[in-house]
Amino acid sequence: MLAMARSCAVVGLDGALVEVEVDTANGLFAFTIVGLPDASVTEAKERVKAAIKNSNCLFPQRRITVNLAPADLRKEGPAYDLPIAVGILLASMEIQADAPIQESLFLGELSLDGSVRHTNGILPMVALAREKQVKAVFVPAVDALEATLVEGVEVYPVETLRQLIDHLNGTSRIERFVVDPSILETATEVSYAQDMAAIRGQEHVKRALEVAASGGHNILMSGPPGSGKTLLARAMPSILPKMIASEALDVTKIYSVSGMLSADIPLVRQRPFRAPHHTISHAGLVGGGRIPRPGEISLAHRGVLFLDELPEFGQNVLEVMRQPLEDKVVTISRAQGTITYPANFMLVAAMNPCPCGFYGDPVRECSCSATAIARYQKRMSGPLLDRIDIHIEVPRIDYEKLADKRQVETSAMIRARVQEARERQLLRLKHVHLTCNAEMGPAEVRTFCEVEPSAEKLLKAAMQQLHLSARAFHRVLKLSRTIADLAGADLIAANHIAEAIQYRPKIGL
Repeated sequence: MLAMARSCAVVGLDGALVEVEVDTANGLFAFTIVGLPDASVTEAKERVKAAIKNSNCLFPQRRITVNLAPADLRKEGPAYDLPIAVGILLASMEIQADAPIQESLFLGELSLDGSVRHTNGILPMVALAREKQVKAVFVPAVDALEATLVEGVEVYPVETLRQLIDHLNGTSRIERFVVDPSILETATEVSYAQDMAAIRGQEHVKRALEVAASGGHNILMSGPPGSGKTLLARAMPSILPKMIASEALDVTKIYSVSGMLSADIPLVRQRPFRAPHHTISHAGLVGGGRIPRPGEISLAHRGVLFLDELPEFGQNVLEVMRQPLEDKVVTISRAQGTITYPANFMLVAAMNPCPCGFYGDPVRECSCSATAIARYQKRMSGPLLDRIDIHIEVPRIDYEKLADKRQVETSAMIRARVQEARERQLLRLKHVHLTCNAEMGPAEVRTFCEVEPSAEKLLKAAMQQLHLSARAFHRVLKLSRTIADLAGADLIAANHIAEAIQYRPKIGL
């Protein structure tokens, strides 16, 4: 007998509908799964067989063939356990309901005792169900809260296979999972590891970080060891603006596919902060692998990617960030196909000026040769540095500043100004579907970056004297627009241009 149940695969960050066809025929017992399954899908045979038996159902001792269609789409992961079990039970007449099953989607891994376990990628799978107008989705009970983030789909939490069988046969009903719809609007209290109030001195660096947070600009901090670069970077999340609903859903989808989503908090509220070690591989940073997975730059989407000791990263690893920094997406091409992941992150980098760290320090003498310093600084290419809007020096802190008992601005105070500036940008850019100034292209810069005559003269002089590239010209304008937003100004004034130019690297890239 032939039976069919629907499931879903995840390709990149999107769902793809999979039809699980089960055929039982006379003959010696055999259990075959076809349709490009990987090892975890092939091993479903043993899990499904044990789960059906331990759910007090008869497992058919016949020739069983399971086809996962379309056959040219590679299937991986244990999410097909539940639909395979449902298909087999349909074919063996243990489940008698046909109509509701054709309009339902089944997702979940089975344990040997028949309980249904957590599955990665529930959010994009349920989003596909809404797109395909599937009425009901049966998901593991631990993932039901995540599934309800997609509106317009009936979500049924399944704890055991036996419970699902009784529901489909009509003997015992599973109640539809209903959650308060305000989960997307209700802001939760977010705790931060570091606060700007704990950092003494470095006021000009805090100002640069405020500008970077307001417009989503990339920033590079350079200074001797112990000057506070890493501490300032780790305090960066505490001044970032809150995520809007669409941003939160985008980030949640990435973390759902990566298996990094908490069951208790299904919606990512806090902007990501990723700080990979400099020994990270190419695939670990940008994504990839035999079965492509999002890398650190995608996990930092809508948040911060912090690269400490920037020159210590491999040159090839750094150079692959050029395209994501410009296009805000990363494309991974393999023989099986091409996958695109979002990578709209804010790069925060820190480095020492030389191998020993004390080049230009007024207290300690640098022990590096001129050749060693030049070789160290050339580990980052000019095109990569040109994509960083803010270059700021972090000098040694004096004792008087460290021992100062006066109150300094807290992260909450800075965050309020950043939030106000970001809301101005959201309002201005809503018709072009952008969220911050750093995302503007040349067309948007021409439209939204109106400059006063005196500021235009200053910008022209800077172009000629600093030999700015066309990319640097647009980045100075975008940075000036952010500084003007922080000041509440509609037009970019000369002082806004002057501050933006000060953040350019001294070598005039």
